[in-house]
Formats: sequence, C-alpha cells, structure tokens
Amino acid sequence: MLEKYLSRIDFDSYEDFVENFKINVPDNFNFAYDVVDEIAAKSPDKLAIVWCDEKGNEATFTFGQLKYYSDKAANFFTKVGIGKGDPVMLILKRRYEFWFAILALHKIGAICIPATHLLTAKDIIYRNNAADIKMIVCVGEDEVIKHVEESMSQSPTLKAVALVGGSKEGWYDFNKEVEEASPEFARPTGDKATTNDDIMLLYFTSGTTGMPKMVRHNFTYPLGHIITAKYWQNVEDGGLHLTVADTGWAKAVWGKIYGQWLAGAAVFVYDYDKFVPKDLLNIISKYGITTFCAPPTIYRFFIKEDLSKFDLSKLKYCVVAGEPLNPEVYNQFYKATGIKLMEGYGQTELTVVLGTFPWMEPKPGSMGKPSPEYEVDIVDENGKSCEIGEEGQIVIRTGKNIPVGMFGGYYRDEALTKKVWHDDVYYTGDMAWKDEDGYFWFVGRADDVIKSSGYRIGPFEVESALLEHPAVLECAITAVPDPIRGQIVKATVVLTKNYTPSDALVKELQDHVKKVTAPYKYPRIVEFVDELPKTISGKIRRVEIRERDA
Repeated sequence: MLEKYLSRIDFDSYEDFVENFKINVPDNFNFAYDVVDEIAAKSPDKLAIVWCDEKGNEATFTFGQLKYYSDKAANFFTKVGIGKGDPVMLILKRRYEFWFAILALHKIGAICIPATHLLTAKDIIYRNNAADIKMIVCVGEDEVIKHVEESMSQSPTLKAVALVGGSKEGWYDFNKEVEEASPEFARPTGDKATTNDDIMLLYFTSGTTGMPKMVRHNFTYPLGHIITAKYWQNVEDGGLHLTVADTGWAKAVWGKIYGQWLAGAAVFVYDYDKFVPKDLLNIISKYGITTFCAPPTIYRFFIKEDLSKFDLSKLKYCVVAGEPLNPEVYNQFYKATGIKLMEGYGQTELTVVLGTFPWMEPKPGSMGKPSPEYEVDIVDENGKSCEIGEEGQIVIRTGKNIPVGMFGGYYRDEALTKKVWHDDVYYTGDMAWKDEDGYFWFVGRADDVIKSSGYRIGPFEVESALLEHPAVLECAITAVPDPIRGQIVKATVVLTKNYTPSDALVKELQDHVKKVTAPYKYPRIVEFVDELPKTISGKIRRVEIRERDA
C-alpha cells in the first residue's frame, strides 16, 4: 500500500529521509475507499483490528469485515438523513463500532467529530452549536446519555441520536440498524463525491487557555500520518500496534487507524475505564504487542512495576508524546526493557512535526529533529530565527509547501486562524531551543514561561527535576507575581503515598532542585495538593493554578 503513496519507502539515514521522502497525493483521495476497501478487495482476511475490554471480551476484524460493516453503517447514516458535509459527533470511547462509524462517515463525505465521553451537557451544547452538529452517536451509558439529552433542547441543528450498546425511546439502536442495513454501498459520484479539500474531520482542542477551537482537517490528512506510523512509531507490516488513547482525542487517529493501516500493521484496542498499570502490561504481554505509543504518565507508572514479571519479548519499539519525557523515566524503562523511548512532538493542528526517527540516537527529554514534511524554526519575539541554545517559539514555515496533514485553519474562525498563521508562518505557541546537533528541546507553552530577575525559566526543566525526587508523583510549575523579582517560581505538588506535607519536605524539595538544575530555578513556593487541575484530555491546566493564585 505504501508504494502507491510514497516515491521511496526505505532510507539509509535521517538526512536521506529528510531529503528524499515525498508523499504522492492522488486526486479525490478517500481513505475509506482507497485504503480500507482496496485492502479488503486484495486481502480480505488481512487483520485490521484486535479488540478486547477489561471484562475479558474479545473481537477481531479483518479488512473484509471492515468494508462490510462500514458499508452497512453508511447505509444507516444515509437512511437517517446524513449526507456529504453533515457534521456527526461520535462519543464512542474505545468501542469497536467507532471504526465502523468513522469509515462510514468518510464514505458518505460527512464531517466526523470525535469527542470524549467526559463532556458535560454544557460542553455538548457548545459543540453542537459551534459546528451545527446534525447527529450524535454515543455509548449506551447512563451518564453520557443524560448529558446528550440535556443538550437537545438548546441544540436546534441536532436531528438524530443513536446508541451503541443499548436501546432507548427516541434513540436509534446503532447495532440493530447496522445489522439490518444493506451491505452494498456504492462510492458516491458527481457532486456527492469527496474532494481532497472537503472537511473530513473536526477536532475541538482541549482548551488549556480558553474555549475549545475547531481544528479542520481535509481528506488528505490520513496520508500525513504515514510518517507518524511508519517512521516514528516504526510499525511493521503484519505487526500489532497499540496507541493508548480514547477515540475522542486526536491521538487516536495518530495511532489507531490511518498510518498504521497504510503501513500494513493491525491496530490493537484495549477498551477500559480505569488505567491499571499491571493490567495494561498483562495485555501487552498476552496479545504480543509489537509497537507501543503512550504519554509519559503511562511510562511513569510502568517503571514503578517490576517489569521483569511481564513477557515483553514481542515488544520491539516504543514511542512517547503528549508532553516531554523526564530523563529519569527514559533511563529506568531502558534499564528494565532494553528499549529506547523515542519522543515526538505535534499538535491537533498538525501531524508529527519533530521526532526521534529510527536512524537517530535519542537524547532523553528532547523532541528530536524536524519531520521531512515540515520546515521548522525557532523564532524570538521579533520573529527572528534564534541562535543555537536560544529559547524561542516553534514555528512552521509554509512558504515553500503546506505539509500533507497540516490543518486547513480553525473552522468558522478566520480571525483566529490569521492570528496564528500569517505571512507563511504558523506559530505553535510552544517554546523550545535547539542544540548544536539539531535536536529540539521543549521549554513550555509560551504562556507558561516564567520571567524572574531577568532569567527566563521553562516549567518543564523544574518539573523534571522535582519528578526525580521519590516524594513527587506529579507537579506543575507556575509563576507567582513578586514585587522584587517580577515573578517567582511556584511548585504545586502531588505527593506519592509514602510522604506527607511538611516544612522539612518543602526544604528538601527546594534543595533537590538546586542540585539537579541551576539554583535560581528552584521553587520559592511549594504547595501540596491532592490533585492537579487538568483538561478533559488530561493535560495540566497551569492557567487555572495561576488564576487561583491571582
């Protein structure tokens, strides 16, 4: 399948990769037809999905079955009035029906809006009206149903609702409807056919600083994830890949569908409600996962287990993203498994922008080097390129080309799009510096950088130092206004279960930071809390801590 879309597949070095990698984008590309259905026609029995849940239920799906179920689902959606360009929200957690639904919506040319089950009625009302959502398909769980029903009276465009795993008056039973639908669905032609520029996906960002933004991706977006899967996650044809993500987040389409299938790997789905490190390690062992992607938090919990008790012999490659990796976690995981964690960086708006690719030696804590599709730079406040070691904002230069997989702007918000993307430069809002070898190092969100006594202090470095102390489970570094220094560093800390708050512990943590990093970066204020404020995607909301302190 990759031969069809790449000029070359194998590369000898990172330099060769950057110079010679090229995606061939066909006209009117539609992933559901041109990848899934094509594999189904040639190799109907090729494995696509291995699914299990925490109750012990299991299921597998071949590409032949995915074509069958997505065609039936497309007929169901068409029957209830969904057509090209209609926005449909999927709140399906990790149910395998998500894959039937998203492929069906791609086939129709409808706009798919994956969403998390953690949304409240207020969140759903905001999304329904911001995107004119016409239909919601959600899991048959009381809490989710309640929030959707509470949103209905204030959502004038919402015309239909369907349940997966359950039935209720006024709702379509998705499973029953799909079962009864025809398995024949012809690819639309003429005005109903999709084009590369049509909107395929809308993602609401997690809103760490304000109301969620609507990120618009077109039908070429899946091709951008060839790099994600093949050259960053290093998935292999016939392998089994697990990305730990709920389908409501963009990370799911980074690791649970597009690039993996294009590269010939099957995707593994573990449907669970509560993350238990031992359970996930047992799953990796039992099913023989070959490649694995997770945020640093997962690895932080893994290294607290005795990894020698789990058979990880099939596991060949592990990557990490979502936030920077603390070197301590890298070192302990490598010591226990012999696997080097390969970091990457991107956004909902983008694909993999920076990565530690297979030809590169990882530098723990570094995001790696630019992906071949992206011209990446670091600029100062005046837009001038930074020197080696100088901190600035990560930007993407788009004058020569717009990377395949980069967003088309914020839906219905031209002003916001122009604010972050103008004069052929896209401003990520993330601060970093580059070392003499060309590796990028994350500092923090532009809003999070602390300016104290003339020094610029990135929260990540101080958080990394604190996380090396056995007392610290989680922490967030923020600025507190100070009449003398301008700002001072504050640490908000969640302790591990063997420690209790005390003045002595505050001093111990402060002294620890002074030893591990530059002494001026130590937190002058330390507050112990039971939990940190987070977005519904699990990212720490430092802005909330700052507002509370103010």
